[in-house]
Formats: sequence, C-alpha cells, structure tokens
Amino acid sequence: MAAPAGRPAVGIVSDNVLQRHRLQEAATRFGLAACFCGDPQRLLDYPRIPEASLWLVTLEDEADHPTLFDYLLEQSAAPVLFGVDTAPRSGSTDYSRWERRLLNKLEQQLGPLEQLDSADTLEQLAGVTDDTPATDPRLPAWVTPADPDKPAKEVWILGASLGGPAAVKAFLDHLPAGLPVGFIYAQHIDGNFTEVLTRVLGRHAHYRLRQAEAGHKVHHGEVVLMPVEHEWILDHNGRLQEKQTPWPGPYGPSIDQVLLNVADHYGHHCHAILFSGMGNDGAIAAPLLKAYGSRIWVQESTSCGNSSMPDSVAETGCTSFTGTPEQLARELVKTIEASCLLQRRSQRDSV
Repeated sequence: MAAPAGRPAVGIVSDNVLQRHRLQEAATRFGLAACFCGDPQRLLDYPRIPEASLWLVTLEDEADHPTLFDYLLEQSAAPVLFGVDTAPRSGSTDYSRWERRLLNKLEQQLGPLEQLDSADTLEQLAGVTDDTPATDPRLPAWVTPADPDKPAKEVWILGASLGGPAAVKAFLDHLPAGLPVGFIYAQHIDGNFTEVLTRVLGRHAHYRLRQAEAGHKVHHGEVVLMPVEHEWILDHNGRLQEKQTPWPGPYGPSIDQVLLNVADHYGHHCHAILFSGMGNDGAIAAPLLKAYGSRIWVQESTSCGNSSMPDSVAETGCTSFTGTPEQLARELVKTIEASCLLQRRSQRDSV
C-alpha cells in the first residue's frame, strides 16, 4: 500500500493481530499509509525490506524475536519506534487518548502530520455558489426571529479541520436568518490564514463570522472564530477571555478544550457539530458534553474532505445525528422549531 503523495509511509510490526489492526487504523487517521503491516516473521521472510519513513514495533515479548531489531537497523535507515502502549478498546475515551499519545510520538520523528486548508483553498470558497440554496431558507412560523443585539442563550460549537471551511460554509448557507442561537467556530488552521478565513466566511449574509474579542458575549446570528495561538475561556458572565497559555494538544485551537470551556459556562445549552477533519480532536470531550445533556452531531463520511475527525467522535457512541452539511442545517432548524413549539405549548398550558 502506497502512502498518499508526499506523505510518509510507516511499517507496522506486531505479534498481536488486534494491535496491528489498531495501529494501522490510527495511522490512516493521521493521513499515513502502512507500507508493511504484519508479524515479525513475515517481515524477516520478505525478499526486500519495504521502504518506510518510520517503523512502528510492538511486541508482547521481545525475547521471542531476538533478530528483529538487528534486522531493521541493518536493512533500513528509517527510525524504529517501539514500546507503544497496547491500544485500548476502540471508541473509548482511553482509545482517543492512546491515539493522541501515538500521534505525538509520530510527530516527534516525522514532523507535523495534520494537513490543513491552504490560503488558495480558502480563497476559492469565495466563488463557490453551486451548493447554495436556490431560494433563501425561511424561518419556520413557530420561531420568533431572534434579536441580533442580544446574547445567545443557546450556543453551538462548530469543530473542523481539513475540509472544514467548505463544510461550515455549506452549513451556514442553508440556515435561515433569525435563529435564536450563536456559534463558536473552532477550526484547525494555519494562524497566517485566519484573516483570509474571516474575510471569506465573513461575507455570509445571515451569520456573521468574527474573531473572538476579550469581553465579548456570543450574540444571536454570530459565528465567533476561536484564535489559534492562545486558549480562550468564558467567565461567569459568559464573556470571552484570552489566556496567556497555548491550547493543549498538538493543534490550535484544541476542539476538545473549546468544547470543555464553552460547556463549563453554557452546560446543556451548549451543543456541538464536528465537521470534516483529520485526527480525533473532539472525541475526548464529546462524551462529557453528552453527559451534560448536550447534542453531539457529526458530518457524514462521504461528504467530508477527510472523515477521520467526525468518524472518531461517532465511534464514541455519543452522537445523535449524522448528515451532510445541508442535512445538519435542516436538522438544526427542525430542532429549534420543535423546541419553540414545545415552549409555546408549555406557556399556554400554564395560563
């Protein structure tokens, strides 16, 4: 199996079938391919050692394979990474943490692995019109148009990486004006392209993309972009505050940390949609939000530029809806309409 063009290839050697499978699965999430995946004897029997950028070796007992490491050191110039922890059950929070530790070790040897959208890709979004609705989406009759000058009581976090800007644009394009919600947008992106992203998506007629500002509250109809460099939190009044420390994890903003920080203030009034992206950012915090009573939705795989991120969150079992960006938009409108209708009935019954 060849690696994607320009991407490193890894060789996976393990005497445990399940461990080999999970290492290969994780490598795929990181945009890598396995040039070899098998047990030690199979590698030793190869007529010519495969060309790898890195060898991943995990053995239940190294004494059972005394010649393996000498063979790798003699036959390949690639570094050998061994002693990786045994992978926990797939879909668990422990598994997501294991994947994150593995990513850190791989990046120490291979450099940054997550692919991000380029400035050219972002600029191209400005001219994308094919997926926009033929007519402007209409606000349902049961939903009273929200006042854009008032802070939102309900906030949805939009988390994304590679392919995310296009997906988020399509999602916003299919929302009607006046929904009583605000959005916080956590996008893995090169910090140099933040202004381009703000400019391109900031042209949206109904939902205004703006960069986070200290002291600001998220208002109806706003999409507040989380900065890449430093972590941001909300104070007890719901105002955004910048910390002087970087986001935890390999990429900023950390979607897991954004989920936790926003939910810490909004509780069950904070929800999340995970769009296209590499890696598994969001998979650790999403089950915690579900425990709050939050909704967790993901973009379906075939509509993603890269489905690793939403797939990782879906595998935790905490998601309640999966769809294309357009379907996610329609589901949000239906959910808000049902909530408004229920609220009106409750008010009527209490009179």
